[in-house]
Amino acid sequence: MAARKDIDGSASVPQFYGKELRFKREEAGLTLEGLVEGSFYGVTYLSEIERGQRRMPLDLAHHVDRVLRTDGFFARGCEDVRKAKQGAHAAYFAPIAEAEQRALTIERWSNALIPGLLQTASYAEAVIRSTEPLDTPEEVQARIDARMKRAAILDNPKKPEYWVILHESLVRQSTISPVDMAVQLDHIAALVRRRRVCLQILPWNAPTQPFMELSMMFMEFEDEAPLMYTEGPYHGQTIDDPSLVKQYRKAYDRLRAAALPPEASLDLIEQAVEDYRHGQQRP
Repeated sequence: MAARKDIDGSASVPQFYGKELRFKREEAGLTLEGLVEGSFYGVTYLSEIERGQRRMPLDLAHHVDRVLRTDGFFARGCEDVRKAKQGAHAAYFAPIAEAEQRALTIERWSNALIPGLLQTASYAEAVIRSTEPLDTPEEVQARIDARMKRAAILDNPKKPEYWVILHESLVRQSTISPVDMAVQLDHIAALVRRRRVCLQILPWNAPTQPFMELSMMFMEFEDEAPLMYTEGPYHGQTIDDPSLVKQYRKAYDRLRAAALPPEASLDLIEQAVEDYRHGQQRP
């Protein structure tokens, strides 16, 4: 049996909340199974809340308060945990940033921006200043830091498996300086060479595919249903209906079939790095 892992309640609001949940559960003499019995949630879900890895849904908090007779304590704390977990992320994106930490596989089609998990700080800053022009320097830096923290999941050599398809325009055109763009693309190439990312480029002249103008991200988990996420500059939508996820997945697979093979895609990225370094960007 795996050793019971201590929870540092001083590390964050979610971990303090989770540590108190574990304390009250064990004080009541309940196992994880016993506490979730009668709810719509599983043991793994509750365990991740106790470790501060996942936020508590309000309906589960009400269930926990009833079982543990904690007089609404956990329901009242839900909002504080939600705000702490959101951090500098947009409210609509915070659950997706959280889900990335649990994902076994992430597959992404990007048509307008290099995905956040692949962005350098310079690229992220340009995107943030473009979409949030009224942010203070401190707010901009907080958003950049949050994006870099998200990208740290790629430091894990095994999980998640990350597959991304980029439109060629994201390689050939840029709103950041040529030097910064060379650094950005070299960063992506390094992740590919480390086999941490599987990259494909959809060429300019690829056949038009369904939903080509719609960004798509798919995530699969160990013990959760797959989901699909799409977004614009100021909104995001999560789809977890299995039939809809399956339909969108077919569109993604058609885009992947039209894209260059991984080896040719890496060659294109590396050539673009050299072009930017020498001021010879190709149209």
